[in-house]
Amino acid sequence: MIDKKTKRTPPSVDEWLKEAKKESSASEEGMLLIHNGIVRQTTKAKVRSGIEDGLTVKAMEFSYDAEKVDMAIEAAYKLDGIFHIKVWLNEGYLEVGDDIMYVLIGGDIRPNVINALQFLVEKIKSECVTEIEIV
Repeated sequence: MIDKKTKRTPPSVDEWLKEAKKESSASEEGMLLIHNGIVRQTTKAKVRSGIEDGLTVKAMEFSYDAEKVDMAIEAAYKLDGIFHIKVWLNEGYLEVGDDIMYVLIGGDIRPNVINALQFLVEKIKSECVTEIEIV
């Protein structure tokens, strides 16, 4: 039987942005970029590999290793021009449309911020989380 743990309440993006703009590093930042990952009904096999399996995702079991996430954030802070990072991850039984994660990156110029967001989201997805699609 699937453990339908209570999912976490997502953060307020408006509050995250207000907090980021109040930090001492805010005067060096020219861009704040947010990623919001959500559960979709299309399987990873179809989206990533084009495999038409005829399956539809109904939900997802999602978990993460907090220590690995912290290490990923530390690595992202070492990238050029990055001054602010905030990450929130959900957990448990998530349904289609539920938030999986929010990632906020603040930095000096657009290319650096986009690169850092790409780097951090990829690192989290490939090294820190477990996603089990329920079809």
